[in-house]
Amino acid sequence: MFAPEEYRDTLLKISQLLNHLNIRFHLTGGIISAAYLDPRMTQDVDLVLDRQQLIHSCEDFINQLASTSFQHSPKSIRDAISHNKPFQLLDSHAIVKLDLYPRELIEGELNRSIMFEMITDLSLPIVSRPDFTLAKLVWISKGSHKSRRDLRKLYQGLKESEITVVEQKAVQLQLNELLIEVLCESDEII
Repeated sequence: MFAPEEYRDTLLKISQLLNHLNIRFHLTGGIISAAYLDPRMTQDVDLVLDRQQLIHSCEDFINQLASTSFQHSPKSIRDAISHNKPFQLLDSHAIVKLDLYPRELIEGELNRSIMFEMITDLSLPIVSRPDFTLAKLVWISKGSHKSRRDLRKLYQGLKESEITVVEQKAVQLQLNELLIEVLCESDEII
């Protein structure tokens, strides 16, 4: 497991590649815990990519990867994009795995990304706090127990206007009862 600083070169390479191809993205997952939760070690880097832009630039993306230290499977990338599934890259220099999601978990989340200085002198787009909170709720609905405490902590940091957004989106996702259930849980071990 790595601290975010250990990802510097990998983050720089992937962000330069995506920016060069005009593919919108943001970071999500464990690496952005430093922005909203407690800093934590993580095993990989999760990125959400704009699917339409990636479809449009797929062959250029694959061709550009060939001149980097990212190990990849062109067939797996094409299949993942066409089936709206995640795919992986491995930075063979830093031995860092990237999980790339060519889809938004929360509709419109890429439009609400914010810039954040992940590492000294390296600002990158990250998922917004409300969208990260909603993503945790979706993962809880799929069985993730570790996201429950994170959701409560994220919710505490929301502004009133953001709480309204989270609650409205939870209703749209049909997860409002789950949201209430998780928020009522205690962080204390009984």
